[in-house]
Amino acid sequence: MSTNAAAVASVDPSTDPAGIEDLARALDRAERRRTPVAQFSADRPLDLDTAYAVQRSLIARRTARGERVVGLKLGFTSREKARQMGVDDVIIGALTDAMRIDDGCRVPDDRGIHPRVEPEVAFLLGPTFADPGADPSTAIVAVAPALEIIDSRYRDFRFDLGDVVADDASASAFAIGPWRAADEAGPLENRAVVLEIDGRAVATGSTAAILGDPVRAVAAARRLARDHGLELRGGMVLLAGAATAAVPMPANGSVAAEVSGLGRVVVHVGEEEPR
Repeated sequence: MSTNAAAVASVDPSTDPAGIEDLARALDRAERRRTPVAQFSADRPLDLDTAYAVQRSLIARRTARGERVVGLKLGFTSREKARQMGVDDVIIGALTDAMRIDDGCRVPDDRGIHPRVEPEVAFLLGPTFADPGADPSTAIVAVAPALEIIDSRYRDFRFDLGDVVADDASASAFAIGPWRAADEAGPLENRAVVLEIDGRAVATGSTAAILGDPVRAVAAARRLARDHGLELRGGMVLLAGAATAAVPMPANGSVAAEVSGLGRVVVHVGEEEPR
């Protein structure tokens, strides 16, 4: 048994609060060292309450180092992906300022263990996001195309539901394109989405893949954040979910996402100069 697997096997996180800290420490170390760990489920599956407790501890480690929570992300918003994972609800994770990459800028060379990228819709949330009685759609201040870089801290990018929730829903980095005021964006339920690498389309889809309509992500995020103790406040960014399957991040070149009517966002990878 590997050192990581042995550490996992010595912990019973369902009964020992210190075990939660051990699991969070293992994931944090894996991310910082770019060295994957054994799947926790290989020893003992985590129930959702325990998995979200590990996630909160993981984010607390990042904020203790000076990072700031700036947003939330949803996972399993695609019905196909949810069926594949055998789940009937979406999951949520936190985004910090250290994960953000400016539109048109370069992805850090040390970003991720086995990163993948997917095109998304991003929302800028207003103060009513934290108001449980407000219509979720009124919380959207602005909309933008986005790229999310996901990265599992587990070996071979394999995990079960508890594993991925504990691992902050595979959050790694994100980039957001130009914002468009929500009242100018129009309906979002069926916009064409294209993911490009070096100008070549590698995946196409529709915003309909995101819960049928990305706007539904706001209500889901509010509910899950309250249920699992995540921060809720105006000014946050919400990544509503992927519109296509994730694609392995290239070692060099440019990666772009375009959402019809919303615009385009691009990041650059490796040594190649931005075009």
